[in-house]
Amino acid sequence: MASDQNFFHNCLLSLYLIAPPTYISLRFLQAPYGKHHRPGWGPTMSPPLAWFLMESPTLWLTLLLFPSGLHSSNPKALFLIVPFLLHYFHRTFLYPLRLCRNTTNPKTSGGFPVSVALMAFGFNLLNAYLQARWVSQYKDYEADGWFWWRFCVGLVVFGYGMAVNIWSDRVLVGLKKEGKGYKVPKGGWFELVSCPNYYGEIVEWLGWAVMTWSWAGLGFFLYTCANLVPRARANHKWYLEKFGEDYPKGRKAVIPFLY
Repeated sequence: MASDQNFFHNCLLSLYLIAPPTYISLRFLQAPYGKHHRPGWGPTMSPPLAWFLMESPTLWLTLLLFPSGLHSSNPKALFLIVPFLLHYFHRTFLYPLRLCRNTTNPKTSGGFPVSVALMAFGFNLLNAYLQARWVSQYKDYEADGWFWWRFCVGLVVFGYGMAVNIWSDRVLVGLKKEGKGYKVPKGGWFELVSCPNYYGEIVEWLGWAVMTWSWAGLGFFLYTCANLVPRARANHKWYLEKFGEDYPKGRKAVIPFLY
């Protein structure tokens, strides 16, 4: 038990330590997939397969670890882990399937670097372990008299963010289906920000941090910001450079009205 606690604390510390260098590095160098695809990063694989493989630990590791937790049969723990699993069921299975169905020409869609997929796979191993062990083992449900209030508020925030994220991804993938290159996304949250898909995911994990009320949940939220905010900024700059005067000047990068 003590060794597992030490391992958990070391992993939690690692989550906080990798966030600042991630943010700083992504301010200057974007992961080479999607709009920023470029050669020089080694072998590539199909994007749908990459998304499936690199996101999969969040499901199989969570489901492997959760039953061994002290609170695995506690209804509060079961309710709490469901939103996490729902998000990653979509990201691991439904999103890659949508990419497969809507990619008209795989040869022109750009490959996904294996090196980037491996880094994402490693992060998801770390994060799935932390979130699953916190929810099933280390959270003190009996002493948390505010659990259901925090859970309900966080769930509303999480659900809203997930809806924005899924809707935005559908719009972007739908544009790929047309097979005529990149276009200016329009409608909905795209009228306010260039990357509502990232905005939605940031909001999701803010809701998760509220639901779990934990250093693990907060660390995941902060890392999500460190990863997605610089990429949203780079995407916003890419849109402005590609479309020039045709791109709406009032749009922010990722946070409506602010950034």
